[in-house]
Amino acid sequence: MPHATWKSAQTLLIDADDTLWENNIYFERAIASFISYLDHHEYSPEEVREKLNEVERAHTSQHGYGVASFRRSLVTCFECLSPEPITAEKHERIVSFAQSILEQEIELLPGVETTLPQLASRHRLILVTKGNEAEQRSKLERSGLRDYFTAVEVPREKNPAAYCAVCERHMLAPMNTWMIGNSPRSDINPALASGLHAVYIHHPNTWVLEHDELDPAPAGQRLLEIESFLKLAEIF
Repeated sequence: MPHATWKSAQTLLIDADDTLWENNIYFERAIASFISYLDHHEYSPEEVREKLNEVERAHTSQHGYGVASFRRSLVTCFECLSPEPITAEKHERIVSFAQSILEQEIELLPGVETTLPQLASRHRLILVTKGNEAEQRSKLERSGLRDYFTAVEVPREKNPAAYCAVCERHMLAPMNTWMIGNSPRSDINPALASGLHAVYIHHPNTWVLEHDELDPAPAGQRLLEIESFLKLAEIF
Protein backbone atom coordinates (compact mmCIF):
# COMPACT_ATOMS: atom_id res chain seq x y z
CA MET A 1 0.00 0.00 0.00
CA PRO A 2 1.52 3.36 -0.95
CA HIS A 3 2.14 5.93 1.75
CA ALA A 4 0.01 9.05 1.96
CA THR A 5 1.91 12.19 1.05
CA TRP A 6 2.48 15.40 3.01
CA LYS A 7 3.48 17.99 0.42
CA SER A 8 2.27 20.96 2.47
CA ALA A 9 4.96 22.56 4.63
CA GLN A 10 6.16 20.33 7.46
CA THR A 11 9.16 20.43 9.76
CA LEU A 12 11.45 17.46 9.31
CA LEU A 13 13.87 16.65 12.11
CA ILE A 14 16.55 14.49 10.51
CA ASP A 15 19.13 12.26 12.19
CA ALA A 16 22.70 12.26 10.84
CA ASP A 17 24.73 9.09 11.56
CA ASP A 18 23.48 6.13 9.52
CA THR A 19 20.59 8.23 8.22
CA LEU A 20 22.46 10.76 6.08
CA TRP A 21 25.87 9.09 6.00
CA GLU A 22 27.57 5.86 7.00
CA ASN A 23 28.88 5.79 10.54
CA ASN A 24 28.55 2.54 12.43
CA ILE A 25 30.40 0.47 9.83
CA TYR A 26 33.60 2.34 10.75
CA PHE A 27 33.10 1.57 14.44
CA GLU A 28 32.45 -2.08 13.55
CA ARG A 29 35.72 -2.26 11.62
CA ALA A 30 37.56 -0.73 14.57
CA ILE A 31 35.94 -3.24 16.93
CA ALA A 32 36.91 -6.15 14.67
CA SER A 33 40.53 -4.92 14.69
CA PHE A 34 40.42 -4.53 18.46
CA ILE A 35 39.07 -8.06 19.04
CA SER A 36 41.66 -9.50 16.68
CA TYR A 37 44.44 -7.60 18.45
CA LEU A 38 43.26 -8.71 21.89
CA ASP A 39 43.26 -12.32 20.60
CA HIS A 40 41.82 -13.62 23.85
CA HIS A 41 42.44 -17.30 24.58
CA GLU A 42 39.64 -17.71 27.11
CA TYR A 43 36.80 -15.60 25.73
CA SER A 44 35.34 -16.00 22.26
CA PRO A 45 35.10 -12.97 19.95
CA GLU A 46 31.37 -12.88 20.70
CA GLU A 47 32.02 -12.80 24.45
CA VAL A 48 34.60 -10.04 24.03
CA ARG A 49 32.07 -8.05 22.01
CA GLU A 50 29.44 -8.47 24.70
CA LYS A 51 31.89 -7.22 27.30
CA LEU A 52 32.66 -4.22 25.11
CA ASN A 53 28.92 -3.54 24.77
CA GLU A 54 28.62 -3.50 28.56
CA VAL A 55 31.52 -1.07 28.87
CA GLU A 56 30.08 1.16 26.15
CA ARG A 57 26.69 1.29 27.84
CA ALA A 58 28.35 2.50 31.02
CA HIS A 59 30.66 4.96 29.30
CA THR A 60 28.06 6.56 27.03
CA SER A 61 25.86 7.13 30.05
CA GLN A 62 28.74 8.80 31.89
CA HIS A 63 30.79 10.39 29.12
CA GLY A 64 28.38 10.74 26.19
CA TYR A 65 28.82 9.55 22.62
CA GLY A 66 31.51 9.95 19.99
CA VAL A 67 34.99 8.71 19.24
CA ALA A 68 36.51 9.89 22.53
CA SER A 69 34.01 7.86 24.54
CA PHE A 70 34.52 4.88 22.23
CA ARG A 71 38.30 5.12 22.64
CA ARG A 72 37.87 5.11 26.40
CA SER A 73 35.66 2.03 26.12
CA LEU A 74 38.25 0.12 24.09
CA VAL A 75 40.99 0.85 26.62
CA THR A 76 38.77 -0.09 29.58
CA CYS A 77 37.64 -3.30 27.91
CA PHE A 78 41.24 -4.27 27.15
CA GLU A 79 42.24 -3.59 30.76
CA CYS A 80 39.35 -5.75 32.01
CA LEU A 81 40.07 -8.72 29.75
CA SER A 82 43.82 -8.73 29.18
CA PRO A 83 45.75 -11.02 31.55
CA GLU A 84 48.71 -8.65 31.28
CA PRO A 85 48.95 -4.94 32.13
CA ILE A 86 48.43 -2.56 29.25
CA THR A 87 51.74 -1.12 28.06
CA ALA A 88 52.27 2.25 26.41
CA GLU A 89 52.73 0.49 23.08
CA LYS A 90 49.49 -1.48 23.46
CA HIS A 91 47.64 1.64 24.56
CA GLU A 92 48.81 3.48 21.46
CA ARG A 93 47.72 0.61 19.23
CA ILE A 94 44.26 0.47 20.82
CA VAL A 95 43.84 4.22 20.49
CA SER A 96 44.75 3.92 16.80
CA PHE A 97 41.66 1.76 16.19
CA ALA A 98 39.43 4.60 17.37
CA GLN A 99 41.50 7.24 15.63
CA SER A 100 40.91 5.52 12.30
CA ILE A 101 37.23 6.46 12.55
CA LEU A 102 38.02 10.18 12.58
CA GLU A 103 40.06 9.78 9.40
CA GLN A 104 37.16 8.41 7.35
CA GLU A 105 35.74 10.40 4.47
CA ILE A 106 32.04 11.21 4.70
CA GLU A 107 30.11 8.62 2.69
CA LEU A 108 26.56 9.79 2.01
CA LEU A 109 23.92 7.08 2.00
CA PRO A 110 22.11 6.30 -1.28
CA GLY A 111 19.60 8.96 -2.29
CA VAL A 112 20.64 11.58 0.25
CA GLU A 113 22.46 13.88 -2.18
CA THR A 114 19.48 14.10 -4.55
CA THR A 115 16.62 13.87 -2.06
CA LEU A 116 17.71 16.36 0.61
CA PRO A 117 17.57 19.40 -1.75
CA GLN A 118 14.03 18.42 -2.75
CA LEU A 119 12.95 18.17 0.88
CA ALA A 120 14.60 21.49 1.75
CA SER A 121 12.75 23.24 -1.10
CA ARG A 122 9.39 22.21 0.36
CA HIS A 123 9.92 21.90 4.12
CA ARG A 124 11.88 23.18 7.09
CA LEU A 125 14.77 20.82 7.90
CA ILE A 126 16.49 20.66 11.29
CA LEU A 127 19.37 18.28 11.95
CA VAL A 128 18.88 16.49 15.28
CA THR A 129 21.73 14.14 16.13
CA LYS A 130 23.31 13.10 19.39
CA GLY A 131 27.03 12.64 19.92
CA ASN A 132 30.05 14.83 20.45
CA GLU A 133 28.97 18.25 19.21
CA ALA A 134 32.31 19.17 17.63
CA GLU A 135 32.49 15.82 15.82
CA GLN A 136 28.93 16.03 14.56
CA ARG A 137 29.24 19.61 13.33
CA SER A 138 32.52 18.75 11.61
CA LYS A 139 30.91 15.82 9.80
CA LEU A 140 28.00 17.99 8.72
CA GLU A 141 30.33 20.64 7.28
CA ARG A 142 32.41 18.01 5.49
CA SER A 143 29.29 16.35 4.10
CA GLY A 144 28.34 19.41 2.06
CA LEU A 145 24.77 19.26 3.44
CA ARG A 146 24.86 22.11 5.96
CA ASP A 147 23.00 24.65 3.80
CA TYR A 148 19.89 22.45 3.64
CA PHE A 149 19.26 22.77 7.39
CA THR A 150 17.84 25.83 9.10
CA ALA A 151 19.26 24.69 12.45
CA VAL A 152 21.44 22.02 14.04
CA GLU A 153 20.66 20.38 17.39
CA VAL A 154 23.10 18.02 19.15
CA PRO A 155 21.48 16.90 22.41
CA ARG A 156 23.43 14.74 24.84
CA GLU A 157 20.68 12.12 24.63
CA LYS A 158 17.67 11.87 22.33
CA ASN A 159 14.81 11.29 24.73
CA PRO A 160 11.27 12.74 24.91
CA ALA A 161 12.49 15.72 26.94
CA ALA A 162 15.10 16.55 24.29
CA TYR A 163 12.51 16.44 21.50
CA CYS A 164 10.12 18.61 23.48
CA ALA A 165 12.94 21.10 24.06
CA VAL A 166 13.72 21.22 20.32
CA CYS A 167 10.04 21.84 19.53
CA GLU A 168 9.80 24.59 22.13
CA ARG A 169 13.03 26.26 21.02
CA HIS A 170 11.98 26.35 17.36
CA MET A 171 8.24 26.86 18.02
CA LEU A 172 7.26 23.64 16.25
CA ALA A 173 3.74 22.26 16.15
CA PRO A 174 3.90 18.49 16.82
CA MET A 175 1.11 17.82 14.32
CA ASN A 176 3.34 19.16 11.54
CA THR A 177 6.67 17.81 12.79
CA TRP A 178 8.37 14.52 11.89
CA MET A 179 11.48 12.79 13.23
CA ILE A 180 13.33 10.81 10.57
CA GLY A 181 16.05 8.33 11.46
CA ASN A 182 17.37 4.78 11.65
CA SER A 183 17.36 4.19 15.41
CA PRO A 184 14.25 2.87 17.15
CA ARG A 185 15.77 3.70 20.53
CA SER A 186 16.82 7.29 19.84
CA ASP A 187 14.97 8.50 16.76
CA ILE A 188 11.57 6.83 16.68
CA ASN A 189 10.25 5.79 20.08
CA PRO A 190 11.13 8.97 22.03
CA ALA A 191 9.87 11.16 19.18
CA LEU A 192 6.53 9.36 19.22
CA ALA A 193 6.46 9.67 23.01
CA SER A 194 6.88 13.44 22.69
CA GLY A 195 3.91 13.76 20.33
CA LEU A 196 5.72 13.85 16.96
CA HIS A 197 5.23 11.79 13.84
CA ALA A 198 8.16 9.59 12.79
CA VAL A 199 9.72 7.90 9.78
CA TYR A 200 11.90 4.87 10.43
CA ILE A 201 14.50 4.25 7.72
CA HIS A 202 15.92 0.75 7.91
CA HIS A 203 19.72 0.52 7.99
CA PRO A 204 21.42 -2.90 8.01
CA ASN A 205 24.24 -1.76 10.32
CA THR A 206 22.49 0.21 13.04
CA TRP A 207 24.55 0.17 16.26
CA VAL A 208 23.49 -2.71 18.51
CA LEU A 209 22.92 -0.35 21.45
CA GLU A 210 20.34 1.52 19.35
CA HIS A 211 18.24 -1.58 18.67
CA ASP A 212 14.74 -1.70 20.15
CA GLU A 213 11.23 -2.73 19.27
CA LEU A 214 9.31 0.01 17.48
CA ASP A 215 6.52 1.45 19.59
CA PRO A 216 3.16 1.82 17.86
CA ALA A 217 2.15 5.35 16.93
CA PRO A 218 -0.28 6.87 19.45
CA ALA A 219 -3.70 7.97 18.21
CA GLY A 220 -3.42 10.98 15.91
CA GLN A 221 0.26 10.36 15.14
CA ARG A 222 1.89 8.60 12.21
CA LEU A 223 4.76 6.11 12.01
CA LEU A 224 6.07 5.22 8.58
CA GLU A 225 8.69 2.58 7.76
CA ILE A 226 10.76 2.87 4.60
CA GLU A 227 13.83 1.17 3.17
CA SER A 228 15.62 4.12 1.60
CA PHE A 229 16.10 7.86 2.04
CA LEU A 230 14.96 8.22 -1.58
CA LYS A 231 11.41 7.35 -0.56
CA LEU A 232 11.15 10.55 1.46
CA ALA A 233 10.83 12.61 -1.73
CA GLU A 234 7.64 10.72 -2.58
CA ILE A 235 6.18 11.18 0.92
CA PHE A 236 7.14 14.80 1.53
